[in-house]
Amino acid sequence: MDSSPERTYWMIGDTSKELGEPELVEERCRRWRRMKEKYGSYPVIKEKARPETMSYVFDDRPGVAEIFSRIEQKYLKVADGAIEAIKSLREQGIEVSIVAELKRTLGPIGTDMVSRFLMKQGVIEFFDELISPQGKINLRTGEADLRYKGFSKEEGDLYDVLADDLQSRGIESKDAIMVGDKEWSDITPAQKRGFQAIHYSGYIYHAPSNATCEIRHLSELKNIIKPTR
Repeated sequence: MDSSPERTYWMIGDTSKELGEPELVEERCRRWRRMKEKYGSYPVIKEKARPETMSYVFDDRPGVAEIFSRIEQKYLKVADGAIEAIKSLREQGIEVSIVAELKRTLGPIGTDMVSRFLMKQGVIEFFDELISPQGKINLRTGEADLRYKGFSKEEGDLYDVLADDLQSRGIESKDAIMVGDKEWSDITPAQKRGFQAIHYSGYIYHAPSNATCEIRHLSELKNIIKPTR
């Protein structure tokens, strides 16, 4: 997902207006800037401090989480080059799945932020599974696997479950690649479990990493990732 910083202010404005509180937009944008100073960027806040956004920025107004999530979908877009790369990988027979730090209970496809985004953008067909601390869901059938429930990307234990899951299918960790922009949850924890890792720094640069390589545009993936067999 690509969400430029200015889009967040639009989200805050639209959410406040839907709450019937347009007079609070300016103050809520100030609170958002304080959160951004604290956490560094929107993706970090989205992954680590979603509840704090609702309580601090929006005063924990009833229904605000659902309103904000719905409005957020209007401003998010697929990162440049992502679909071009994924199509190329799938043409080579490579599976493509999403590992996300979802905080809410996993429900039917389209009820969580990630699968809702994929459906809205018309790209869900390019992905096989959505893996999160709430469980793994097959994006083709909707079948849920709760072995992942309670584990975390940042803690790294979610990658332990993923490694075991892949091994049960005859796939070694070294033959799987994690692509992400956050060193602390996408890159280092995955590498410690034997996964290859590619650091995407085209949207926002978080920190240096020991990733296998770094890319600035997601279209580069089609020239890097090749079938192992």
